[in-house]
Amino acid sequence: MWAAEPAALAMRGMDLSSAHLPEIVWHPSPNCGARRCGAVPDILLIHFTNMTSAEAAVARLCDAASQVSCHYVIGEDGRLWQLVDEAQRAWHAGQGRWGDVIDVNSRSIGIELANCKSRPFPEPQMRVLERLMRCIMARWDIAPARVVGHSDIAPDRKDDPGPCFDWRRLALQGLSVWHGAGAFSEPSAFRDLAGQIGYGAEFSDAAVLAALRLRWRPWARGPLALADMAVLADIAARFPVDRNEQGA
Repeated sequence: MWAAEPAALAMRGMDLSSAHLPEIVWHPSPNCGARRCGAVPDILLIHFTNMTSAEAAVARLCDAASQVSCHYVIGEDGRLWQLVDEAQRAWHAGQGRWGDVIDVNSRSIGIELANCKSRPFPEPQMRVLERLMRCIMARWDIAPARVVGHSDIAPDRKDDPGPCFDWRRLALQGLSVWHGAGAFSEPSAFRDLAGQIGYGAEFSDAAVLAALRLRWRPWARGPLALADMAVLADIAARFPVDRNEQGA
C-alpha cells in the first residue's frame, strides 16, 4: 500500500485541510476504466464489504481476477483507502438501475464500508464517511436525493449497506433524504410511487418492498402496509428521481 503524495491528492481535488479527513491511502485497483459517453458522477452509492476486514476487502477490490472495485473503502476504525480516481468508472454497481440510469457505474462514485452486515457502523467510520461525502457531493454537485444504497439500485440481489446503516443520521446533515409524516397513498399506487423515487420496474414487488424497508423502515415485517405507502408517498412528492439528463 502507498500513502498518496500531496501532488496526487491535489490532482484528485482533495482539500484535506478543509475536509478534516484522515490520511488517504492510495491503493490503485486495475478494475476501472473511462466513464462512458462522457458521463460525470451524479450518484453516490453506499455499500458494505461483508468481509472479515477492510484489508481483505481492499485486496479483493484490487485483484484483477475479481472484476470488482470501488472508489473508496473506509475501515471500522476510520482508515480510508482510495482505489480508483473519482473521474474514472469503478466496477461496483453491476447491473443496477436508478431511475433512467442503467449504467450506474458510469454515473456514480462508490464507497465501501467495512462491515459484516449484522453490527452497527462505528462512530469513527461514520465520521469519516460524512466528511468524505461532503467533499464528493460538493465536488460533483451531487444532490442528497442521489445518495443511495446498493440495495436501492439492485434490490433483487443486494442488501447493503443493510438494516444497521443510519440513513436518518445522514439526512439530518443534508447528506441524504428522509421521510416526513402525514403522507398517505393507497397500496394500489405502490409500483407507481416506487418508480417515481427511482426503483426499477424490472424488479419484483417483494424485492422493492425489501429495499424500501432496508432504507426507511428496517424493523418492518409482513406484507405491504400503509406505513410503507406513507414513506413512498412523501419521498415521491418531495424527492422524485431526476430523470436522465446525461444519457444511460
